[in-house]
Amino acid sequence: MELIQVKKSRREEVDFEHLGFGEVFSDHMLVMDYRDGEWCEPRIMPYGPMEVYPAMCSLHYGQMIFEGLKAFYARNGAIHLFRPDKYHERMNLSCRRLCIPQMDFSLFIEGLKALIRLDKEWVPKKKGYSLYIRPFIFATDSFLGVKVSETYRYVVITSPVGAYYKEGINPVKLITSTEYIRAAKGGLGAAKTPANYAATLLPAEEAKKKGFTQVLWLDGIERKYIEEVGTMNMAFVIDDELITPPLEGTILPGVTRDSVLHLARAWNMKVSERKISIDEVFSASKDGRLQEAFGTGTAAVISPVGEIYHQGEKIVINDNKIGPVAQKLYDEITGLHYGEKVDRFGWIFTV
Repeated sequence: MELIQVKKSRREEVDFEHLGFGEVFSDHMLVMDYRDGEWCEPRIMPYGPMEVYPAMCSLHYGQMIFEGLKAFYARNGAIHLFRPDKYHERMNLSCRRLCIPQMDFSLFIEGLKALIRLDKEWVPKKKGYSLYIRPFIFATDSFLGVKVSETYRYVVITSPVGAYYKEGINPVKLITSTEYIRAAKGGLGAAKTPANYAATLLPAEEAKKKGFTQVLWLDGIERKYIEEVGTMNMAFVIDDELITPPLEGTILPGVTRDSVLHLARAWNMKVSERKISIDEVFSASKDGRLQEAFGTGTAAVISPVGEIYHQGEKIVINDNKIGPVAQKLYDEITGLHYGEKVDRFGWIFTV
């Protein structure tokens, strides 16, 4: 692996006590090109601009994917990666959907480890903070015309981060959208590709102007079944049952979602992956059976939902406080992140 190190680190310029999310970037990045049918030798170089041609096809036709995972400074001084094998699996799923060459796990994990070891001082030591890792792949052929590229570039950048939502672990407010849809079966809903997120920008901005944190997306056909939030999968606790929408090709197969399901089943909770309508949620709230609602995702981990607005009606969940299930899940997952809990499932990879 080729290595070009920075002459002077920028770390001292960063306030590690007051980190935002994705606003500052570590000293180095990993770059690897695909050509002649194979991934070439990776190289690590200083984080900085990349030169591309204006006709680069991914700029015009969107043939690109990305991932997002985190590294954590554990209490024993080790650096932990949480379930990188699942993030790699999802990355390859996105690659298949976008006709991008897949990557072996060994190549993926060794590249991550080399980059993080080099920039290990960028991993925040404060609990609740982490090093966000953003791998992404984009097509690099230059042409104007809709076809599959023959060359690609894989890049990994890292960013020391704090909480994703300004609310932190406090409940967020969601609103449904009746005018827009995020995805439909057969589309890109299950792929982590920029187009999937571009479709949510305008509705999310409109929601924020109304005082909401995010949009709670409904299905694209009947406009009644809950799918996900723009940055999280969704889960509900109704009559002591944990319910989350199923993976049917329209929502992202979240790694945190999968972890939550594993943990809940290990705790002998009743768990269902099934369709759940917005009407069912509102009805359960009115009947006093809706105990909790929360989002699950890499960025926020667990984000409790305090209010949901739908077609002029509002429900308040658990008195706008985090519920016991959400709190237990948050404590367990973050405890694994920082080496405070026993890793029963083999989810932690040490860098």
